[in-house]
Amino acid sequence: MKEKCFFCPPIRRGPVSEVLLHASVWLILAFAFVNGFHDGCNVIATIVSSRSMEPRRALFLGALGEFAGAVLLGTAVAKTMAGSILNVQLLSALSPDALRVLILGAVGGAMAWNLVTWFLGLPSSSSHALIGGLMGAGWISLGLSAVAVEKVLRGVAVPLFVSPLAGFLAGFLVFEVLKGFFAQAHSGARHFFVALQKPSVLLLAASHGSNDAQKSMGVMLLAVGAAGGASGHDMEVPLWIVVSCGLAIAAGMSTGGWRIVKTVGYSIFRMRPVHSFSSQFAAASVIVGASLAGGPVSTSQVVASSVMGVGASRRLGGVRWGVARVILHAWLVTIPVSAATGAAACWILRNALIGG
Repeated sequence: MKEKCFFCPPIRRGPVSEVLLHASVWLILAFAFVNGFHDGCNVIATIVSSRSMEPRRALFLGALGEFAGAVLLGTAVAKTMAGSILNVQLLSALSPDALRVLILGAVGGAMAWNLVTWFLGLPSSSSHALIGGLMGAGWISLGLSAVAVEKVLRGVAVPLFVSPLAGFLAGFLVFEVLKGFFAQAHSGARHFFVALQKPSVLLLAASHGSNDAQKSMGVMLLAVGAAGGASGHDMEVPLWIVVSCGLAIAAGMSTGGWRIVKTVGYSIFRMRPVHSFSSQFAAASVIVGASLAGGPVSTSQVVASSVMGVGASRRLGGVRWGVARVILHAWLVTIPVSAATGAAACWILRNALIGG
């Protein structure tokens, strides 16, 4: 009996489990949704905290930008995620069922950590969580050789760990440029920067939608690629994957992740419209550049670090570095914790569903 996938176009499939196929697709979309309110809320944190826009309108603009970015700004990051985390040759040796169990464990572990950090109000990285989950589940399924170490270091780790520094420096420099004008500006300057934030929040949301939705696309490409005997990384990303992941992350964004908004928008330093615009423009520039280059960066890290950079440019002592230290600790533990939860989830599912 042939399998059917509610989302999947008619492609050639081997003897795979319909349940695992559906479960993989839906769990990845759920991860994209959680990513939307976990990381996406960083997009609107500064525009809300600076009182430049009321929250509902900010959410609408943010969700619109998320979907547009996911659909229109290419799929280079998706292909990086599909082919640069795990050893493709070893993955191709797994049965389709075993590969989907690996994906379920990886995505489930990453989503669990996202929900924990959202509850705690910590802007941790969904990107780090997903990569950690894939590494842990890959290790349980295939051993340490499952991780494509050289590709991870070159194509994934470097962009992810350099991007917070880039965000900090970009925020610092953008506000340095604007400070001269702002210091001598009349009272209408506030309205000027409030108006500028409408396009800047759209740009930041589009950059997040492009980079983060593509990570879900890449993992879904692996899951669906197994149905046709492909490895995922060598496939073009189907339109239905692009649109469904874009809709999921936009829907998540529209719900608002107010716990993290409070941390990023209110707890690092006192935000005004010029600071909000500076951090948005700086963060969007870094993320768009990375997306076009195919580098998977963490939006939450870039936005939070750009806020710190703007705050440091304004007044070094005005930044609450204790809050920044807590955020840094969450960043550092995300990959190992997600790897552990991904490995545990994969081990449980493998033994329960396909017998070890």
